[in-house]
Amino acid sequence: MMIKADVLVNIHAWRNYISNPNVYLRNKLKKAEKKVPIFKRNKLKFTILLSGDIKIKKLNKKFRKKNKTTDVLSFPFYEKDMLHKIIRKEKENIYLGDIIINLSEIIKQSKEKNFYSVFDKIWIHGLTHLLGYRHKSNQDFSAMQKLENKILKSI
Repeated sequence: MMIKADVLVNIHAWRNYISNPNVYLRNKLKKAEKKVPIFKRNKLKFTILLSGDIKIKKLNKKFRKKNKTTDVLSFPFYEKDMLHKIIRKEKENIYLGDIIINLSEIIKQSKEKNFYSVFDKIWIHGLTHLLGYRHKSNQDFSAMQKLENKILKSI
């Protein structure tokens, strides 16, 4: 596989929704890598921590100075320009960074929608941040959304 996620679960309640998160994500990523060029050409890896309110609030406060919960936090290993230089050079075993996802927020957001569609949208959003995308300007947001939609459609 060209893109791989290590999934860690620190809130057991996640298993009530996704019994085997590693297999779930591996299957999604396998589909995505067939359609998304950056996944096809490079050996990429990232970590996802499936967590809850308490952990994500602590991390949000520590790293973003926001004392509140959120649905997802991303900790990219590289800035976009640096990542693309490395991708041009290496192609092999590029560690993208870490994503933390909050179960409580996924449950809240999935009241009107399917749990899995909300979960997929959230982890994909986190992944695009690891790939260097931001949503500070409309142009960045638009490019980010385009990639997110491409990945979503592929899975």
